[in-house]
Amino acid sequence: MSRNPERNDRKSGKKPAFGDKSAGRPGTPGGASKAASAGGPDRGGWNPNPRPKAFSDSGPRPSRAKADADNFVWGRHPVLAALANPARKGMGRLLATADRAAELERDKLAHGHKIEVIEAQALDRMLPPGAVHQGLAFKVQPLEGVALEDIAEPAEGLIVMLDQLTDPQNVGAIFRSALAFGARGIVVQDRHSPALAGALAKASAGATERLPCARVTNLSRALETLADLGWRAVGLDGGAELTLDQALDDRPTVLVMGSEGDGVRRLVAEHCDVMARIPMPGGFESLNVSNAAAVALYEARRKQG
Repeated sequence: MSRNPERNDRKSGKKPAFGDKSAGRPGTPGGASKAASAGGPDRGGWNPNPRPKAFSDSGPRPSRAKADADNFVWGRHPVLAALANPARKGMGRLLATADRAAELERDKLAHGHKIEVIEAQALDRMLPPGAVHQGLAFKVQPLEGVALEDIAEPAEGLIVMLDQLTDPQNVGAIFRSALAFGARGIVVQDRHSPALAGALAKASAGATERLPCARVTNLSRALETLADLGWRAVGLDGGAELTLDQALDDRPTVLVMGSEGDGVRRLVAEHCDVMARIPMPGGFESLNVSNAAAVALYEARRKQG
């Protein structure tokens, strides 16, 4: 049960998302931690009218180099951010084309890592198809993450929680927006989130190296822990009665984002203090989840001054 009576009742079989269901418009469904205590994963409600997912979570994964991709960071900004991350000191294999190697040496950007000069075509073969590496790749284990309390104490500012978002492009873009708007960190469910490397790191433009991420076992229990520490949870749902402007205030806030296919799951939503929608007077059905996160982060930061 929700702890806060201001959370509007949720209808069974809700259509998830981040859009607006305004009156007079067609239906617009939107679309390792110390606190990660034992317990099974959160379970969502049954959807009597399932829709195909609107993004690549539902598509097949690349078959080539999947395991290796999770051990690579590629692209100029992601690699430079990884090299500058103290947590990466003394680890990894730094691969660069001749011109990039010269840049690293000239500007002292390698931070003690040995540079291996490699041909661009050879680098292409080491990475997943279509990877835009810009002549730089860093083979290293994915970041492990931090404890929930590390980003939750003291209780101030913003935290973003991602409920089973698995598309690396979307998650990476949310990392980038969260860092831009000064969020304290990201919380994800350990079993249902991609590694902080590969395409995700590329989409984040290096934000995964600078923004702490807590990987927890159970999001509902994590929300309980955050509530005990003084945080207020606002979940996004296109069918909510309140708008973001009405739901947000200046208190420490956890923004809870669900996948575009399923939205915030039932048990996670029940642990939110309030659910809110992004009003869309233009009448378009919904926003991409990473765009919705950017809008929510801007509005939440504005409320907090």
